Amino acid sequence: MADRFFPNDMPSFVEETETTVSESSLHRLLSLPFPKTAERLLRAAVDLSETVVKETWVGHRSRVKDPTLYTGALGTAFLLFRKFLLTNNRSDLDLCRDVVKACDSASQGLRRQVTFICGRAGVCALGAVVAKQSADEKLLDYYLRSFEEIKLPAGVPNELLYGRAGYLWACLFLNKHIGEGTIPSTYTAAIVKEIIREGRRFSNKGSCPLMYEWHGKKYWGAAHGLAGIMHVLMDMKLEPEELEDVKGTLRYMIENRFPNGNYPSSEDSKTNRLVHWCHGAPGVALTLVKAAEVFPDEQFLGAAVDAAEVVWSRGLLKRVGICHGVSGNAYVFLSLYRFTGKAEYLYRAKAFSCFLLDRAQPLITAGQMHGGDHPFSLFEGMGGMAHLFLDMINPAGSRFPAYEF
Repeated sequence: MADRFFPNDMPSFVEETETTVSESSLHRLLSLPFPKTAERLLRAAVDLSETVVKETWVGHRSRVKDPTLYTGALGTAFLLFRKFLLTNNRSDLDLCRDVVKACDSASQGLRRQVTFICGRAGVCALGAVVAKQSADEKLLDYYLRSFEEIKLPAGVPNELLYGRAGYLWACLFLNKHIGEGTIPSTYTAAIVKEIIREGRRFSNKGSCPLMYEWHGKKYWGAAHGLAGIMHVLMDMKLEPEELEDVKGTLRYMIENRFPNGNYPSSEDSKTNRLVHWCHGAPGVALTLVKAAEVFPDEQFLGAAVDAAEVVWSRGLLKRVGICHGVSGNAYVFLSLYRFTGKAEYLYRAKAFSCFLLDRAQPLITAGQMHGGDHPFSLFEGMGGMAHLFLDMINPAGSRFPAYEF
């Protein structure tokens, strides 16, 4: 198990000071006042984003092969959009628009069309938002019409990466950035009803109110299972009994977690080894923080705190990315910081970020850390690390990409 992560030898908390003398460059970073750390992270984010653009866009403009947010060029566009929102640099927005246009052409034949992270829905949704920011009404109309043409096929799953929940997230993204009602609730309500209906059917009146299958397994995590589906449902308009089903499902997960606070990847799994956003405590923790915002129940915040302890002790994964790497795990602490305002969580987010800033590249060069199967992508590689560093500049505005609002 320990071969999946680096031991966390960072202090649980460090007082910030200008004069601390430490035995390592990482510990010196931890002791810097937050504004100085943010300056370094911003410089690193700009450099990383330029590298990501060079490797994923320059020279590939007319032949984008992967137009998805997860591993492809749309992830580069999403990173540029995040950078634009922080710096208000118009050139980032213009470049983002160009990348989305190329993804639009490349995504016409995507077999899986429907989700924000892995489908054409993400291309059209981000394209519309960028067009809105660019005040290009013609382009905005084109992307909204293109989004409306996307249909949920028969047999589509319910999970976030490839299914109904991922489509609903794209609808929520449009409503947030274009305007409430851009995708009417009368339309999304039918999809919500189908997700609830299938969850009850797979549960078969079991002890968990809602359950879902993907490729024959009843997954619990954010990417393919309960955590991701519940996260999206909590942003939708639900009937009281549907809200109770969501609440009961999250309580079931808490009651059946591992004793150390981690979560199994799927129903009845006894393997306590994954501490990823996609499977395990990190993704569930983000959903539990959301539940603490939605429901007046201290159980959810307490369980999120327990999950965060797992992430602190076992979350320095030997990968850099958002989906199953250190960058994604840092968002657990950012989410808890936003909700509680406690300095300890901001420190822990800073600690994971500084670990990446100080050690990621040397560890990758030495072969001790994996740069990702798609090393410059948003969800597996350096694109995700750049996104985290940008979010660290304004922690109150941080959001796990394509998951948190």
